Amino acid sequence: MADRRRRRGVWRSAAAGLCLLLVPPLSGCGGPTAADTARTQLQRVLDRRSAALLGHDESAYGTTGTRTEYARLRALPLTSWTYRVTGLHGSGADATADAELRYRVAGYDRAPVSARRTLALSRTTDGQWYVTSDRPARKAGQQLWDQGTVTAVEGAHSLVLGTGRSAGDLRGYARLADRAVPAVSRAWGADWTRRVVVLVPRTLEGMAGLLGSPAADYRGIAAVTTGEAGGAGAAPADRVVVNPDAYALLGGVGKQVVLTHETTHVATRAHTTVATPLWLSEGYADWIGYLGTGRTAPEAAPELARSVRDGRGPTALPADGDFRFSSAPAGLAQAYEGGWLACRMIADQWGTARLDAFYRAVGDHAKRAGAVEDALKKVLGTTPGEFTARWRAYLRTQLA
Repeated sequence: MADRRRRRGVWRSAAAGLCLLLVPPLSGCGGPTAADTARTQLQRVLDRRSAALLGHDESAYGTTGTRTEYARLRALPLTSWTYRVTGLHGSGADATADAELRYRVAGYDRAPVSARRTLALSRTTDGQWYVTSDRPARKAGQQLWDQGTVTAVEGAHSLVLGTGRSAGDLRGYARLADRAVPAVSRAWGADWTRRVVVLVPRTLEGMAGLLGSPAADYRGIAAVTTGEAGGAGAAPADRVVVNPDAYALLGGVGKQVVLTHETTHVATRAHTTVATPLWLSEGYADWIGYLGTGRTAPEAAPELARSVRDGRGPTALPADGDFRFSSAPAGLAQAYEGGWLACRMIADQWGTARLDAFYRAVGDHAKRAGAVEDALKKVLGTTPGEFTARWRAYLRTQLA
């Protein structure tokens, strides 16, 4: 801005140039707009609000706005919490603001989780901003505290956060997660955080709200894992999100398999990229999930076993589209079972070390094209056609 003013001053007048040289910034020749000032004031209020939350100062928090979030967040162990104002709409007695919330859970998040928020604002009698509500932005998923007061239970390797759940209920999830973490490390290795955060909402609708998708997409799905980085390498914050309705229908072994499966996704996130097909990422997670359970192939893959026995076995490895949660239940089950048996076959016929190396080699590629083919050749010494034929024969041997 100053450079542009100086250029104009050369041809306008000496007085203009003198103004640029002598008048302090943000005054005289061009100060802040009312909107800039209001936004700056709001940012300061939000900074104080964040400091009060981290400092467990409810009184100071209350001077900046509603205390609803403070009460709901009381049990959440936070190491950072900041807002960045990205938009302000209206500057009278009432207004709304767009903001980016960034926070970290102490001991679990390597980098901040980000969430888009919409803040409703009013002016106090002395002209200061006051936050009257803090809610998810349009098309943004909810945070757990949007659904009610958060209860936290910490295990040896896990942090379980729930709403509408007793501490005793959440301790059951923590016990399973604490068994899952070392089980995953034994199979995959120790090159991950070896800690997991599990979110347990009250209902299926609560799960869908956290994921920002319709509840129908997750009906019958016991849990999913969501990561901030989405396969970008160093995922800062994976969360295992439980569907309590479906999870409650599982037996003890099934519940353990589900949490071990999802914990595997947390562990492998840094090596799961756009190059990794879902048959590999989901199949590998199931492979670790079923280790040590004693489940036979027909017991763990009943839908695929039925298809193979009827002479309708698959002719190709599952495509990514076969893993859509909205797919027919039988088809979705067959996709997961097919991926699991592909990984199980690699472990049986090439060894577990080759399976791990294959997973990492595929993920090391920058794009999907050629990733599996290259890893098959370099790690397993085979081709896509030979591998598929071998997998189909393995299905007949294991399931017929």
